[in-house]
Amino acid sequence: MKERDIKHISKLLETPKRIVIVSHRNPDGDAYGSSLALFHFLKNKKQKVTVISPNDCPTFLKWLPGQEEIVLFEKEKEKATKILEEAEIVFTLDFNAFHRTGEKMQKVLEQITPIFIMIDHHQMPDDYAKYRYSDVEKCSTCEMIFDFIEWLGELDQIDVKIATCIYTGIMTDTGSFRFNSTTSRTHKIAAKLLEIGADNSKIYNQVMDVNSYNRMQLLGQALANMKVEEECMTAYITLSQYELNKYRFEKGDTEGFVNYALSLKGIIFAVIFIEDKKQGIIKMSLRSKGKFSVNEFARAHFNGGGHTNAAGGRSEKTLYKTVKQFLEILPKYKSEIQESYEA
Repeated sequence: MKERDIKHISKLLETPKRIVIVSHRNPDGDAYGSSLALFHFLKNKKQKVTVISPNDCPTFLKWLPGQEEIVLFEKEKEKATKILEEAEIVFTLDFNAFHRTGEKMQKVLEQITPIFIMIDHHQMPDDYAKYRYSDVEKCSTCEMIFDFIEWLGELDQIDVKIATCIYTGIMTDTGSFRFNSTTSRTHKIAAKLLEIGADNSKIYNQVMDVNSYNRMQLLGQALANMKVEEECMTAYITLSQYELNKYRFEKGDTEGFVNYALSLKGIIFAVIFIEDKKQGIIKMSLRSKGKFSVNEFARAHFNGGGHTNAAGGRSEKTLYKTVKQFLEILPKYKSEIQESYEA
């Protein structure tokens, strides 16, 4: 973000405005962490601010400070639409294309005319925002929120609530600080957040200690369903709606399942296919090691995208046909996957 943009935004925030913060559909720790961190920061500046999420978050994020004040678009469409239509400023966080909010909310965002401010770290942003902080090198949108507050010259305004939200997003999007996107800057920010009062042990336990008996049974099913394509150094998992129902699936239960496939020795590319009868789609999470871009793969074939090593996708075909399509496409990437191998 350019210095003049920061000055313009700072000037905008000098007086009370009707501000909305929007997260992407199926919010994760970074989406809610960044949204709520900015929410508390702006609220402390006496702004009239509302967070609108397309749908609800997993149970393991329900404890985040301010989560109970978030307006859910799919449950309160009329209220959310009215708030968006009256907004003077809309921050879009942790996504860079309106379709990431879902078809119904996308239509509303395309029709309103506030000042849009994008803060996001995903690849290939759409050109809808007047002010844009887009950096694919950043580990998380939460790290970018810290940058944003620092650029405004207001780091001293980060309190325990804000620090907790930012730390949560950084921790979840870096895989507890183990992904390649984690830098010395990331650790310095985390240290500052701990100094302010973020309780790293409590945050980790709240997010990670989420295993129920049914979730562990579902994980067992997922591992039993796992298949390996050795020549393509690929592993994939399928979960049908029947299997989800059998183990009383709750939102967030499959979080991290795809990483078990990626953890196999010699595997560079991993995918999980999850049937969602309610939406009539197959949800996909894609992960990779090395230089193989699952972002490009998902964008090219499965209406998705994200980062080089972590992306999402979707298909409107059946589970069987989606997997069949994947297996037909996969050999075309065999050499690219093999060449990205890192011992």
